[in-house]
Amino acid sequence: MTTREAYMRASSFLGERGASEPQSSAELLLQHVLGVTRTRLLTMWSDPVEEAAFDKLWELLQRRAAGEPVQYITGESYFYGRRFAVNRTVLIPRPETELLAERILQLGTELWGADGAPLAVDVGTGSGAIAVTLAVERPAWRVAASDISPAALATARSNAEALGGAVSFLEGDLLEPAIQAYGAGEIDILVSNPPYIPSGDLAGLQVEVRDYEPPLALDGGEDGLTPYRRMLEQLASFGARPRVAGFECGLGQARELAKMMRGAGLWTEVAVVEDYAGIERHVIGIRRQL
Repeated sequence: MTTREAYMRASSFLGERGASEPQSSAELLLQHVLGVTRTRLLTMWSDPVEEAAFDKLWELLQRRAAGEPVQYITGESYFYGRRFAVNRTVLIPRPETELLAERILQLGTELWGADGAPLAVDVGTGSGAIAVTLAVERPAWRVAASDISPAALATARSNAEALGGAVSFLEGDLLEPAIQAYGAGEIDILVSNPPYIPSGDLAGLQVEVRDYEPPLALDGGEDGLTPYRRMLEQLASFGARPRVAGFECGLGQARELAKMMRGAGLWTEVAVVEDYAGIERHVIGIRRQL
């Protein structure tokens, strides 16, 4: 069997089983089994595939057909051009979150200069995608990341070590560990992609998310906004005043979140930012003057 024939059989199988994106899933799994890049794969269409390799591919296809995301099967996902290890203890990084990281990087440079060293805290870090990206892109920054899940922190720490990002990891609920570690008022930049799915919507999520991604990282309470309310309450009660706060949120939540942030009175500017699909996905609070 040639590589092309193996790909065609794999994509047809996934399509027949109703898997989402069968062609790209088949291609990624074939790359993984053969240990090659996409560019290399395309030069191998006429090459024979060893029986053992096809048997391994078929094994992985069963998992994908059952709904398991490709990223968990291969153990990797790419974020901001870097490979992050992922597993079922962490959410799979999404492309739209790259826009949040990029905006935070831009604002940090605007407010603190190219050589500034603000303290940036990523709350609910998961795989560490945001925190590690900030640390690698801005080595002078002090970057901390918190999560309530010890297993998630272990994954994030491993990614930081692999990618050379200097990140301090803190275990605990939302902002509490960062405030305890650094003191009230010390956080310059707050960034978070917290759980934001309304509890009542969890059962209706696509199988890849509902049955495989960690519920702790999905459930945002009755309306999906509970983690944001709690973080704003923590900022007010502990007196921490980050000059930049960037949040990712779910469909239809951005306007309400922006209203909550304006009501907190911590930032002079609050902007809603659209993602690649034109969905209002991020809310950014900024205080340009000290």
